Amino acid sequence: MEKQPILELKNIRKTFDKLVALDDVSFSLLPGEIHGLLGGNGAGKTTLMNILYGLYRKDQGEIFLNGEKIEINGPRDALKRGIGMVHQHFLQIANYTVLENIVLGTGITNRYTMQMQPEARKVEELCQRFGLPVELNAVISTLPIGTRQKVEILKALYRGVKILILDEPTTNLTPQEVDALFESLRVMVNGGLSIVFITHKLREVLSVCDRITVLREGRNITTLDRKDASEEVFVRAMVGEQMNIEKSVYFARDTKTFGEVDYTAEPLLRLTQVNLISKEGVARLKDVSLEIFHGEILGIAGVAGNGQQELAEVTAGIIPPTSGKIEQNGRDVTGLPVGERLRSGLSYIPEDRLHDGFLPKASVAHNLILGVHRQPPYSDGRFINWKTVYQNSREQIREYNIKTGGPEDPGGNLSGGNIQRVMIARAFSMNADLLVAHNPTRGLDIPSMDFVYQKLLQRKAKKQATLLISEDLDELMLLSDRIAVIYRGEILGILPREQFDKYAIGRLMSGIRSTEPATP
Repeated sequence: MEKQPILELKNIRKTFDKLVALDDVSFSLLPGEIHGLLGGNGAGKTTLMNILYGLYRKDQGEIFLNGEKIEINGPRDALKRGIGMVHQHFLQIANYTVLENIVLGTGITNRYTMQMQPEARKVEELCQRFGLPVELNAVISTLPIGTRQKVEILKALYRGVKILILDEPTTNLTPQEVDALFESLRVMVNGGLSIVFITHKLREVLSVCDRITVLREGRNITTLDRKDASEEVFVRAMVGEQMNIEKSVYFARDTKTFGEVDYTAEPLLRLTQVNLISKEGVARLKDVSLEIFHGEILGIAGVAGNGQQELAEVTAGIIPPTSGKIEQNGRDVTGLPVGERLRSGLSYIPEDRLHDGFLPKASVAHNLILGVHRQPPYSDGRFINWKTVYQNSREQIREYNIKTGGPEDPGGNLSGGNIQRVMIARAFSMNADLLVAHNPTRGLDIPSMDFVYQKLLQRKAKKQATLLISEDLDELMLLSDRIAVIYRGEILGILPREQFDKYAIGRLMSGIRSTEPATP
């Protein structure tokens, strides 16, 4: 007998002002299954599940739970009906313990007077039952990302959910943590739960999901059982006719043919024992020594928050190091301000596109020349040539597919993905010897990611260097000549391409020091 869905969303529509985020989307979840919700950034995956969890209100459509039509008016309502959600960004109190975070918001309200022993026993039973080991008395701020995610899952299980929504759950996990999570998910569904697994990663859904639904631009494209699915089918469903898959870099297996690196030559950039101490006296970078050679893409891997932003900003000249030396093309640039660094052949794509290097009140054209507005071809050093600015801006808008009314439009009118395209267009148009790129493809759809990859490899072919800092290990392993792993501000190991192994990199990301030499 065919299983009946435990949950059905029918003909869901959601708009934000003029943007249609979901257009007549339907989705069903069977009891005891892991159902993958697959799509690129902006496909509507998280929006659909936020409606189910009560964070958004649908404009049209119906929701059925166990055959009964329901209305969900908020997260509390969802939890009462057995629906829980673990978001990408955890809602935790850093100075509370694991146990306190788990029980917070339930009937137990006062952390100083509540009796914790019975609750601790309940949570420990959940830990053992579902393979989610956590030290309940540990303070949240002391825990790595993977453990903090377990806390969020336990928080939902403690509340008795039967349907668990996981939003991009592997984003900040090491490969070992991903494997452990998948094992726990299988135990959960065997124990009676049903799981919605939101992701944009093809190999993950093919590895762990029973059925997969693909959304594109807020619309249903297909739903398939895993046995009927393939990577190629899902690629076609996710990107449509927007890109030539056979010629894409995104789906390439190896990009080494794009050029070898001469490691006997002088490096383009050298960092020597660079340290950075925060105003609070915390060591953000510890004796970082790196070399980047002409034509090299040097990847930086690590779990978010381990010094990546500080490394990018020190390298780009945004902040000076506390000690150490930075040389570019043999010249000491340690103390040079960012403007001088840009003139010396550096370009920079910052991680935080909304706060660094973008002016919402300025026009798109102004943002495209920001930082280089006093350099040729835009200026003779005294006056800006606005004719050239607008001509080049129109060309970049076309080339980088920036969705805007024109160069004069305010930058603040752009979506997040289009702001990212502006940052990328500006960086690549500078034709700099060295590019520092921090999560350059975050927020982009697959064709746009592929375009960025093509541009990075074009730089490589021209013997230009890139420091590529990314939380996407697949991206780093695809593009990098070497990968350096950063952990708590320290470089624990550097692997050449022939030694790339996601589990070896994962151990370094967890703080387990490599025994391999840190040389090419």
